[in-house]
Amino acid sequence: MNKTPPKHHPGIIDSFEVENHNLKVGGMPLSQLAERVGQTPFYAYDRLKMTQRLEQLRSQMPNELQIHYAMKANPMPAVVQHMAGIVDGLDVASAGEMRIALDTGMPASQISMAGPGKRPAELSQAIAAGITINIESFNELEEIAVQSSRLGIAATVALRINPAFELKSSGMKMGGGPKQFGIDEEQVPAALKRIAELQLDFTGFHIFSGSQNLKPEAIIEAQQKSIELAIQLADSCPAPIRKLNIGGGLGIPYFPGEKPLDIAPISEALDKQIQRSKQYLPEASVIIELGRYLVGEAGIYVTRIVDRKISYKQLYLIADGGLNHHLSASGNFGQIIRKNYPVAIGNKMNWPTEEEAMVTGALCTPLDLLADKMELSTAEVGDFVVIFQSGAYGLSASPANFLNQPSAVEVLI
Repeated sequence: MNKTPPKHHPGIIDSFEVENHNLKVGGMPLSQLAERVGQTPFYAYDRLKMTQRLEQLRSQMPNELQIHYAMKANPMPAVVQHMAGIVDGLDVASAGEMRIALDTGMPASQISMAGPGKRPAELSQAIAAGITINIESFNELEEIAVQSSRLGIAATVALRINPAFELKSSGMKMGGGPKQFGIDEEQVPAALKRIAELQLDFTGFHIFSGSQNLKPEAIIEAQQKSIELAIQLADSCPAPIRKLNIGGGLGIPYFPGEKPLDIAPISEALDKQIQRSKQYLPEASVIIELGRYLVGEAGIYVTRIVDRKISYKQLYLIADGGLNHHLSASGNFGQIIRKNYPVAIGNKMNWPTEEEAMVTGALCTPLDLLADKMELSTAEVGDFVVIFQSGAYGLSASPANFLNQPSAVEVLI
């Protein structure tokens, strides 16, 4: 068995400080943080890491680019409040998220709502609030007009386009074929004509072709095609394009062999595209919408070992948390072939990896697996299992009520 310090995900795990074998989050040792929280399992998010990621991105990207935070990645109110102070806008996916966004003090003009199947009540709330609604279908367009007329307020809208192209090598493809998202590219002129007839306040386009991508060339191609598409459609618009949201797509590494995204070539290509857009779309602000990339690496999930057992020569470490709090880490949230997230024994950092373990939760299902035959430091009952890359799509993306297990806590440090 390997007797050297764990290097399964060195770039990820090593980004956190360690003191006396204790992982530190926000400057606080894990054992002390667990006492402060008062329970396990819990999520801890490091606000400094979020700020540093945003500052680093701004220093690399074109000055004209606006950066929005996609709240669906992590809608914890304290996280959203922090992000609202450092980004240019917020993107929400429901009226519930909209309320959290508005509570931050972010101007309504810098908040947008996307997502298929918006209910009439959600649309009326968004219109009354003055945020931008990204239109996802012709039926939704007509309902927006109904609610706008009822309220006596011209709804502020952008048209979400389902482009004919896709973001290649994307973790989740959201364009390039039949999708529930947006209006197909070929139908956009008809939708723009109808927006003009209904006298809605048209602001521009939302083009989100995919997410979680680690290949710069794929992101560059999708961004170029998005801006070119907007330029081609400009003459059909009922008003000058003021906002052009070209989506996100910037990924973070989760698994062995994955490397952090190289931003430099993306920035260089995007700068050229923005300069080109100024010629044809002089009033348009180009927006990039990011969630996971801004907060994903700033968070950890912490669960405590409650049992240790051997079954047919295989070691099992059974924890008090699992897929009910962290569906993504269990491999049941979009993974085709299950892979281990970065995992470590948080109070025994830099110890030798001396045993191969299965780390499971306490649920009555074999799907509740947090680490599959992973080399870890020798762990005992009471030790902390830490799952890294957990700042996005964690608690809010998990079946928290499954089997009525205790809830996890979230803290921003």
